[in-house]
Amino acid sequence: MPHYLLTVVEPSVGPGLEPGALETIMKDVDAVHREMQNAGVWVFGGGLHPPSTATTLRPKDGDVLMTDGPFIEGKEHVGGFSIIDVPDLDAALAWGRKLVGATTIPVEVRPFYDGSGA
Repeated sequence: MPHYLLTVVEPSVGPGLEPGALETIMKDVDAVHREMQNAGVWVFGGGLHPPSTATTLRPKDGDVLMTDGPFIEGKEHVGGFSIIDVPDLDAALAWGRKLVGATTIPVEVRPFYDGSGA
């Protein structure tokens, strides 16, 4: 079965969450992840620290340049992800909808490239 990446897209700017909201969201996300595990579609997933904790590596003159922080500044960033193994895009979108309900923010659903050229 194909693997899909469900990417949680967090806003990088704005007022942030109300007090206590993150705890509720994480409880809801954990419930969706348990449901994925029980359904046998869960492969891997997790939340990420803020972009300010990133280190970016890029090629430069035959070497690798290392800089603190994200590659680009943006209005949104990846806050977490889930990798699932489902029969098709419709099934991946159904899980994505559940994750949107839990996170209350956008989720991007993308298939992994399987090497077939399709």
